Amino acid sequence: MTDCPGKLSWPELVGSSGAAAAAVIERENRNVHAIVLKDGTPTTRDFRCDRVWVWVNDYGVVIRTPIVR
Repeated sequence: MTDCPGKLSWPELVGSSGAAAAAVIERENRNVHAIVLKDGTPTTRDFRCDRVWVWVNDYGVVIRTPIVR
């Protein structure tokens, strides 16, 4: 469990477009910035309450549940 404010997970966005998912995430939790990344892109492993990675495939479709990380 974290002490991060607002909604922390968006399983309902799997299968949607990455750009649309990012817009929904930022609208539903104004404390975060959603970052769309192609699957396999290297990232840092630090935890931040203000970041959500939106993992997409080659077609720009969300492939895993976006969560605050």
